[in-house]
Amino acid sequence: MKKAVSSRRTRRNLLCVALLAVLCVGAVELAACSFFAPTVYEQITAPARRGAQAASQFCGRAAAAAAQASEEAHRLVSRRVAAAGVQASVLWSRLTAPKAEPLPEEDIQVADDPALTGGGPAADPAITELNVINGQEILTGGTMPIVYFNQGSETWAEQPYGSDNIGRYGCGPTAMAMVAASMTGAETDPLQMAQLAVSLGHWAKRGGSYLSVVEGLAAEAGLTAVSLRERTPDALMQPLLGGDLVVALMGPGHFTKSGHFIVLRGATLSGKILVADPNSPERSLMEWEPELILEELSRSTSDGAPLWIISQPPADNS
Repeated sequence: MKKAVSSRRTRRNLLCVALLAVLCVGAVELAACSFFAPTVYEQITAPARRGAQAASQFCGRAAAAAAQASEEAHRLVSRRVAAAGVQASVLWSRLTAPKAEPLPEEDIQVADDPALTGGGPAADPAITELNVINGQEILTGGTMPIVYFNQGSETWAEQPYGSDNIGRYGCGPTAMAMVAASMTGAETDPLQMAQLAVSLGHWAKRGGSYLSVVEGLAAEAGLTAVSLRERTPDALMQPLLGGDLVVALMGPGHFTKSGHFIVLRGATLSGKILVADPNSPERSLMEWEPELILEELSRSTSDGAPLWIISQPPADNS
């Protein structure tokens, strides 16, 4: 038995030695061939080189694909984690937010058809126009060019205002977006203003905005909002002729059936008022009698309503 095992080991060793000898001889011959017959050497080794190159390319593509898959997975996980964080933050805010008081009926704002029609002459392009400049709608002819936003446009109507939407309830943030963009040059819009109003507690569920929205968003834009208490045509004209804007909360009449924020943006030489109505480009191109504006103001007097003069803060000369 021991002799048989020893014999098999001997044969295996001899076979290994023979193979090693063949490899060595082949390597020597291949080396000699590369020196004495380079063309033949290239032909012999070409398949091996192509195979090695293909294997290298395959490994490179596999590594790149694996890296891309890893990066996509990382981005997907990051997005889901961020989304989960936002949802958790919104849920926590809703759970911990104090219960807001409902708005009085005279304070509720809803974008709807006006209770009355007519009330102003047809638009006069010699006085005011709605032009598109650098992709932005601009109302001309008033105290200053007004960046115009329409809360009912396709761009903004379905955007959120708290759990409501801007198209129906966002006249407050939309009016203040026009004021801020026009008076300060800030790159803002109704959605940004709506989000800011919600964060500051000015949103009123199913009621539009608490009337604090005017002074609150004006302060955030670096502007001052002061209540205009005197209700006469002369008092209404004075800030407009002096370069300020006026935000008005309208009641039922030519602008709404309920309540609605508009911007008074200038006065004409004939003594009419120009407005920027966030729910109507057509009404924004009409001239309005100051007496009509005063007659249709909201009855509310909370938080400075129904008229606020919006102006730049006085310069600090100290």
